[in-house]
Amino acid sequence: METKKQSLFNITVNYNDLMNDIEANEGILTEEQITELEITEKQLQTKSIAYLEVIRGREAFVSQIDEEIKRLTALKKSNNNLVSRLKDNLLMAVKMFGSFEVGLTKFGTRKSQSISVEDINSLPSEFKNVKVTESADKKALKEAIKGGATIDGVSLNKNLSLKIN
Repeated sequence: METKKQSLFNITVNYNDLMNDIEANEGILTEEQITELEITEKQLQTKSIAYLEVIRGREAFVSQIDEEIKRLTALKKSNNNLVSRLKDNLLMAVKMFGSFEVGLTKFGTRKSQSISVEDINSLPSEFKNVKVTESADKKALKEAIKGGATIDGVSLNKNLSLKIN
């Protein structure tokens, strides 16, 4: 019997092996098995708490990252708005005063063209690009299968997720 630190996986494997041995002996426990069960349970509890501490720490870190992303996104938007306003002011100055130079930098305008479409539905078909995306209606499929329907290629899976209170 080892008392060194084990991974949660190894603790689980050892516990399963121990339970198989107990089952093979028709549920009769030896003193050694009782002791091993107690040690395995203590190791499981200790390791689970350690895992929980790591999980909570990483979740807190991810939350901090999310907050930093929000902060940086707001900062980026603010800077983009400032750049846009400054460019608009320069464009207004060029429109008002004409092209000008400051040192090696030239300020002026250039002409370009763009298309505006008010109502895409009124366009002839040769001027439309149609994109079709299909996806499964998983909610309707789930309800149908729960109602007893059989649909080829669709199955209702039962999942098990970790719950920590």
